[in-house]
Amino acid sequence: MQLGISGHHVDVTDSLREYVDTKFERIKRHFDKVIDVHVILSVEKLEQKAEATIQLNGNKIFAEDTKENMYAAIDSLVDKLDRQVRKHKEKSTTHR
Repeated sequence: MQLGISGHHVDVTDSLREYVDTKFERIKRHFDKVIDVHVILSVEKLEQKAEATIQLNGNKIFAEDTKENMYAAIDSLVDKLDRQVRKHKEKSTTHR
């Protein structure tokens, strides 16, 4: 899994990079066929925004979340992505 992190009006520190990396391990644990992940962290006035695009085998999943705290935004972003990845995995494994 390739993980790319970029910041828009934010310096991506080592602690933020490590936090994102540990959170995305949960997605990799649920579905191991993740090819590429691109995360964009940005600040818009008082709101911290985290968005991510995950490329799977033949599919792309996108989610974004906005909170007042960057760490909270990353947490809820990973929750949303985890739900979508599990749904994709369930669809791909159930064949009629």
